[in-house]
Amino acid sequence: MAISGANLHDSQALQPLVRGIAPVRSRRGRRRRKPAKLHGDKGYDYDHLRRWLRRRGIAHRLARKGVDSSQRLGRHRWQVERTMAWLAGYRRLHRRYERTGAHFLAFVGIARTLICYRRLTK
Repeated sequence: MAISGANLHDSQALQPLVRGIAPVRSRRGRRRRKPAKLHGDKGYDYDHLRRWLRRRGIAHRLARKGVDSSQRLGRHRWQVERTMAWLAGYRRLHRRYERTGAHFLAFVGIARTLICYRRLTK
């Protein structure tokens, strides 16, 4: 998870977010250092982002402006929307009361821990 300024376009935050993904341990073989595929809506439809993802070896499914419908992404988007709804259930995160980003990220970390704990104890 990452935070940015309110006036930053989503497409400008894509590269730092993908670079910040930690290596994932797999059952066999080496650790994966990049995602296999990236899904995005029309806000990420820029040629320089498509080229950047292609150079990194990441397959992309970005909806094209004026061509594709965002409804095709619905199968994957619900997971993100569900997670955001879980985080919005915590009052301190629903409205950002913290002045510093570090404090906000700390509360998000606590909320993620509580969400995982509750899901695992069901």
